[in-house]
Amino acid sequence: MKATMRALLIPLAAAAALPLLALEIDGVAARVGTETILRSDVVDEMRRMGLADASRFDEIRNEMIDRKLILKAAVDAKMTMQEWIVENRMREIVAKAFGGDRNKLIETLAGQRISYPEWQARMREDMIVSAMRWNVVDKNVTASPSAMRAEFEAHPERYAKQATVSVSVITLKPEEKDRRDEISAKLKDVDFAALGAKSYEKVDAESLFAPELCAEIASLPRGTVSRWIEIDGWSFLVRKDAEEAGAQQTFADAYDKIAANVKAEAAKKAYKAWIERLRAETYVKVY
Repeated sequence: MKATMRALLIPLAAAAALPLLALEIDGVAARVGTETILRSDVVDEMRRMGLADASRFDEIRNEMIDRKLILKAAVDAKMTMQEWIVENRMREIVAKAFGGDRNKLIETLAGQRISYPEWQARMREDMIVSAMRWNVVDKNVTASPSAMRAEFEAHPERYAKQATVSVSVITLKPEEKDRRDEISAKLKDVDFAALGAKSYEKVDAESLFAPELCAEIASLPRGTVSRWIEIDGWSFLVRKDAEEAGAQQTFADAYDKIAANVKAEAAKKAYKAWIERLRAETYVKVY
């Protein structure tokens, strides 16, 4: 009998030790009340977000702590998310992102090592977090006239119309580099468009082109053609067709943007204060 009991107890003890061993090897990143965030949880979250920079670990861990604090606050406030609301949101995502094909969603989740029930639970939590933030922070944020005027006067650069250019660009692949001279010669008799140039009308050059191209475009007089510019083996020839300088907007013209910026800044401060209150009310330990 003793031998039998011993044979049963050894595997049970070994099984009980496995979670502790895994926890020790993995490591605890933080504790929030009675809940634990493992280092592997943070790494998994970074992987799902497409983040490969290890220096972002602390940032993502802190965001996960905030999330747990908000979810705990939702439980304390007895906030619930009705199942039909979650289902509607999930159907909307499947329709927009996966062409209505649920199997494609499941394949994508499998590639991220997430089960469908896990994703469903995460969606519900996301909606609860958003609802809590709206109730506590966003719906209470306003943009007073004095704050808006102060914002406009303190940051005039935010309310200047972006300078734009219209350009035509001929692009050659690395293997087509030897066509440069041929194209340059043809431009004496043939228009840019006839040589396969792509036109960009009234664009912000800095947001669209590489710095080397932006510098060349900025130096070109209107109606002139650049030299050939090589970037990573690709060749570019640019013609500046038109240019429109930026101009300072009036307070009235920029009103909506000013209000949005003031509200965003106020919401940021209110959110920080809210999280600090939640942290003060809950045991939080960062490792």
